[in-house]
This record gives sequence, C-alpha cells and structure tokens, in this order.
Amino acid sequence: QVQLVESGGDSVQAGGSLRLSCVASGYGVSSKCMGWFRQAPGKGREGVAVIATGAGRTYYADSVKGRFTISRDLAKNTVSLQMNSLKPEDTGMYYCAAYRWGVPCDTVDVPASGYWGQGTQVTVSS
Repeated sequence: QVQLVESGGDSVQAGGSLRLSCVASGYGVSSKCMGWFRQAPGKGREGVAVIATGAGRTYYADSVKGRFTISRDLAKNTVSLQMNSLKPEDTGMYYCAAYRWGVPCDTVDVPASGYWGQGTQVTVSS
C-alpha cells in the first residue's frame, strides 16, 4: 500500500527558505516518478517539480527554476523540495505525488493517475 506523508510547511517572509519532505512507504522512491504540486486558494493544482525514475532526471515549472530543487534520499525513502528565495506567489498547499506505472513524467503536468499525500501548507508573506 502506497502512502505519502509530507512535512516542512510553514509561514515565512519573502526571500526566505523552506525544505519540504515527503516520506514514502509501500515502495521505493526510485521506482516511481515523484513530484511536488501546489494549489493556491481559488486556483487549480499546478506542477512545481518532478523527479523521474532511474537516473532521476528533474523537471521544474518555469516559475520556480533556479529557486527550487527536488531531490530524493534512497536511504530514507524520501523526496524533498528545497525552496529558496520564496515569493508570496509561492503560497499554497504543497502535495507530494507518486506516479502510477506507465504515466508519463517528463513534464510538470499534474499526472492523470497517481498517489497523493495529504499536503503541507506554505505561506509566504511580503
């Protein structure tokens, strides 16, 4: 049974940093594409960063390139999102997702099918 548990969300000032973590159980994080997605109040869910299986190629939304970094720790079976130079527009609920087998993960588009965590709130104030 796949389970994902996010943590690390907080309220910070613009320009600050946060590190989100997603602990996975029921499978190894290197065996599935993993991603971080976010949803601001009144808006749809959007992709932030994705890390593929195998060598772990990464993909980022244009809005976070150069500021956010997705990574995985195989020993801890965890996928993390390091967020630097945070902006108010980064505010939202951040979700970790594991793609189901066969779902493409070469973009940051929200996957058509996947496993989702419960989310962790990030609030950036100006």
